[in-house]
Amino acid sequence: MPQMSPLNWLILFIFFSLIFIFINMLNYFILNYKYSKKNNLKKINNKLNWKW
Repeated sequence: MPQMSPLNWLILFIFFSLIFIFINMLNYFILNYKYSKKNNLKKINNKLNWKW
């Protein structure tokens, strides 16, 4: 039935969009980054002497 084709494409689009959002949420909330804590941050002071 070709009349149902747009509905199927819409459902597929919604399905994959939800999967994409879900994976992004998992990556954001599950991953713990090494420098995420503010009290462990240290200022790195690199002084470079440029000799032209």
